[in-house]
Amino acid sequence: MQRVSRNLLLLALATSVIYSAHTQAQSEPSKRGGAVFVMNNSATRNEIISFTRGADGSLQPSGSFATGGRGTGGVTDPLESQGSLSLSRDHSFLFAVNGGSGEVSVFQVHGSRLVLLDRKPTGGAEPNAVAQHGDLVYVLNVGGSSNVVGFTFNAHGELRQIRDSIRFLTANNSEAASLAFSPDGQFLLVSERATNNIDVFRVQSDGTLSAIAVNKDGEPGTFAVSFSPNGAALVSETGPAGGTDASTISSYSVLPGLTLSSISAGLPTLGNANCWNAVTPDGRWVYVSNAASSTISGFSIGATGALTPIGATVVGINPTGAVNLDIAVSSDSKFLYSLNSGNGTIGIFAIQEDGTLLNLSEANAISANAGFNGIVAF
Repeated sequence: MQRVSRNLLLLALATSVIYSAHTQAQSEPSKRGGAVFVMNNSATRNEIISFTRGADGSLQPSGSFATGGRGTGGVTDPLESQGSLSLSRDHSFLFAVNGGSGEVSVFQVHGSRLVLLDRKPTGGAEPNAVAQHGDLVYVLNVGGSSNVVGFTFNAHGELRQIRDSIRFLTANNSEAASLAFSPDGQFLLVSERATNNIDVFRVQSDGTLSAIAVNKDGEPGTFAVSFSPNGAALVSETGPAGGTDASTISSYSVLPGLTLSSISAGLPTLGNANCWNAVTPDGRWVYVSNAASSTISGFSIGATGALTPIGATVVGINPTGAVNLDIAVSSDSKFLYSLNSGNGTIGIFAIQEDGTLLNLSEANAISANAGFNGIVAF
C-alpha cells in the first residue's frame, strides 16, 4: 500500500512539474516579446527588414533578409495592397511577394531571424498579396489578367502550385488589393478596388476554388478585406473621391451561397484613405489606418460581427505627414505597429484595456518615401 501511495505521489509531483513547465512556456513569449517585419520592396533586391520586439513594445533593428526576388520599387504605397507580407498562423513561416519578379518567397521564422526556404513563380504578373490557411497558400496577381493562384505548403516550407487552381477576377485591371481566408478555411475573399467588388470563392477539398461569386460592396472605395476570429468579414473603404473624412469600414457575414450579408454598413472612420485594417488576435478590436490623415481609428467587434466605434473613433495619431500605410498587431494583442511611409518610421502604440491606443514612440529604422510595403508582427 505504501508503495502504491509513493508511486501516486511521484506521479502527482511529475504532473505538477510538467504543468508548471507548460504554464511557464506559455507565458514566456509575452515576457520575451516577439518580432516585427517590414518589406523594402526594392526593385533591385527585395528584402525583409527585421526588428526584435521587446515586452514593452519597443523595437530594435535585427537585420535584413533577401527574398531572392525583386520588388516593384516606387515611392509611396506602390503595391497598393494589404497582405504583401503574411505570417503563418503559428508564426513559424513568413510569406513575401516579389512584385517585380513575379514570385512568392517563404522564410522560416526564428524569433527575429529569417531563413529563406523556397521561392516560386506565382503564375501571374505583379503579385501584391499572399494568404495562408493550413497547407494552402494563395497569391493575388494584380497585373495583366488579374487572378489568384493556389499552392500546397508543407512542413519544410516548400510550395507546389496546385493544378488548375488559377481563378481569374472580374477584369484585367481590377486593381485587386487583398485576399483573406475565413477562419474555418471554407472561403477565400478578394477585394477589387477598380470595380468595388468583393469576390467570394469556396475552397474545395482538393485545394482549388469554386467559380467566382461577385458581390458589390455597399460603400465606395473598397480596399482591404480581413476576417475577425468569429468569421465576420471586415472591409476597409476609402470613401468617395474628393471626400473629406469620408472613409468607412463595413462588416459582412459570408452565406453558404457565397453571398455577403451586411452586418455593419459604412461606419465612418473620421479619416481619409482608410486602406488597411488589422484585427487583434483575441478578436475584440479592429483598427484601420487612415493614411491621408496620419491617424488610426478603432472599433469593437461584437459577437455577431457588428462594429462599434471605440470612444471618439480616432484612437491613434501619428505625426503629420507620417502616411501610415499597413498596420499590424502583436500576437498577444497588446501592441499595434504602423508602417509610416512618409517619414520613414514605424509607429508604436500600446493597446489599452478599453481599446484606445497609447502612442509609445516611433522606430526610425526605414527609409522615407522609398516604396516600403507590408508589415507583420507577433
